[in-house]
Amino acid sequence: MSKELCETTQINEEAVTRVQQQMPDLSGVAKFLKALSDETRLKIAYALTVEDELCVCDVATIIGSSVATASHHLRYLKDNNLAKSHRKGKQMYYSLADEHVYQIVTIAYEHAKEGIADGGDTN
Repeated sequence: MSKELCETTQINEEAVTRVQQQMPDLSGVAKFLKALSDETRLKIAYALTVEDELCVCDVATIIGSSVATASHHLRYLKDNNLAKSHRKGKQMYYSLADEHVYQIVTIAYEHAKEGIADGGDTN
């Protein structure tokens, strides 16, 4: 039998009820994390933790893509409330939507880095 499974079925009804009663609608969180699950969009978000704002042309160069591709990914991040934008003259600039996005991206990076340093498997 797999070591990840219980050897017997014993449900803690009180714990299950407490969790079920406190379980919020997490669809917005899932959508947020889905937006960051694409490696290119995650690179863009990380770039925006290094620089407060970048124009679309800068982002395209950073990720090695066309301006159209960078613009598409930036619009996706903006549509999912991870980024915001403003125009300066003829250029469009993007930044992270708020401190929460900054924290999530940097914490996720630090967590992944720890996993790599520790060999990846904690069991």
